[in-house]
Amino acid sequence: MHERLQVIIDDFQWADMELRLQMLIDFSNKLTPLPARYAAQRDAGLGRVQECQTPVFIYLEITPDQKLLFHADVAPEAPTIRGLVSIIQHVVHGLPVASIRDLPNDLIARLGLDTVIRMNRALGVTAVLNRIKQQIASATALKPSEGT
Repeated sequence: MHERLQVIIDDFQWADMELRLQMLIDFSNKLTPLPARYAAQRDAGLGRVQECQTPVFIYLEITPDQKLLFHADVAPEAPTIRGLVSIIQHVVHGLPVASIRDLPNDLIARLGLDTVIRMNRALGVTAVLNRIKQQIASATALKPSEGT
């Protein structure tokens, strides 16, 4: 697992539930605004993660040196999913694409939020992670790791 993710997981595990939820809200406020070049795609419904109840749009770019640039748009009115997507953005943005295959799908449990995040939101976050892995695999001819 990448060091950035482990630091976030450790921080969440250390905190009590009230602080974990506040940390999630803090992350929601840190989601980088969607670059203007993706606005027309978003407005046309392209890039939407259909498994998410809340409209979540993600866009990936792979740099010439094989690093991932992760862009997302989630309405501020959905701070829970926005915070979780922001955590994903914070972790994967700028990482070598080969290391993305190892991201765990049980992110919510690792953050200690599995008792307060509803199942449909958990499925949405897993769908975001899977979409990232699938798009990278398609773009780079890599296969996603089994069991992550």
